Amino acid sequence: MASTSEFKISPPAGLEDMDVSSQRALSLYESIREDILSGRLEPNERLVVADLAERFGTSTNPIREALQMLRGEGYVMFSPNRGARVRPIDHDFVRNIYEISTLIEPALTRWFVGMATDEDIAELERIQRLIEDNNFVDAVLHSGLDVQFHTVVYQRHYNRHAAEIWWKHRQVLRAVTQRFPYTLARRSQVIREHRELIEHVKAGEADKAAACVAHHVESSGRHILEQMRAFDAARAG
Repeated sequence: MASTSEFKISPPAGLEDMDVSSQRALSLYESIREDILSGRLEPNERLVVADLAERFGTSTNPIREALQMLRGEGYVMFSPNRGARVRPIDHDFVRNIYEISTLIEPALTRWFVGMATDEDIAELERIQRLIEDNNFVDAVLHSGLDVQFHTVVYQRHYNRHAAEIWWKHRQVLRAVTQRFPYTLARRSQVIREHRELIEHVKAGEADKAAACVAHHVESSGRHILEQMRAFDAARAG
């Protein structure tokens, strides 16, 4: 199995990965994103290009590029005459993403069942074996494998806009969920739901597969929102 340091994920086929002109801008994007997710940069905090350039010891151009990348991923907001600010990655923001995902992912799944090949099913089973072998020990690896699993289902859909929305939202959720542990109950649910999805795909049961994914997304949303509430309560108390 690949180690975390070697594990990479790519967007669904046909979607462009981040358009970045320098490795420095990508590194800054990752550093600022981590500061946002960890709370070191507070919700609605103003992001001044010159201040960030001084902090990271770089010129302003890669900072501007990094902020545009963060804007595209939903971490940063731009307002006229106010510049860039940190978008609150709060309960409401995460809930909204999950509610959109609950609408999009079942539709993508229903279409996939009618198009799935033996090779697709074999790939789902291969990734699922890796997920179960890892058994949630390496959270980053699990997150990446989970994205790969669902990418198999969504990547060939003709509605590229829907696939792109899923991909961008999933990258936000991937970063958020890595901050919190899976409960034992949720671990067993994830494994069971993935297995059920594979069986529905094998059987050509499009409606059941779509319902399975809808339940899977809703359950994931409830889990992470509960984790976020518990974290906020512990920090406040």
